[in-house]
Amino acid sequence: MILLRAHHLLCIQGFQGYGYSESFIENLDRISKLLKDESVTVNLCDYPDDVCKECPNLNDDVCIDSNHNQLIVDMDNKVLEKIGFISVSESDVLFENLNSILKKEDIVSICGDCKWIDKCLFYQKSVESMR
Repeated sequence: MILLRAHHLLCIQGFQGYGYSESFIENLDRISKLLKDESVTVNLCDYPDDVCKECPNLNDDVCIDSNHNQLIVDMDNKVLEKIGFISVSESDVLFENLNSILKKEDIVSICGDCKWIDKCLFYQKSVESMR
């Protein structure tokens, strides 16, 4: 089972090798491949997850920037609200369900303040295709 912040369902779909540190990138790449290549049980949350374990900005399970931490929690909660607060499911089902219900304005609302937006293929593809 993978513990995954809800907004990471979007990040994983747009990940292309950028991140906060080399160990963070390697960890996210490993998790991304696992979730995309197999149907893995995922426990969704709004707190630090298996991806965050390698984030250099994490201190005692909280982002060192409290404003950024709140932004991340808000992103998680927006995703959880969209999928009906489902907490445990198979990765392929989660991706399929979420992508079928998200609209352009949802993605802009969820991802709009993310520092990786210019590099995120999910955001770029979603916003461009939904114009």
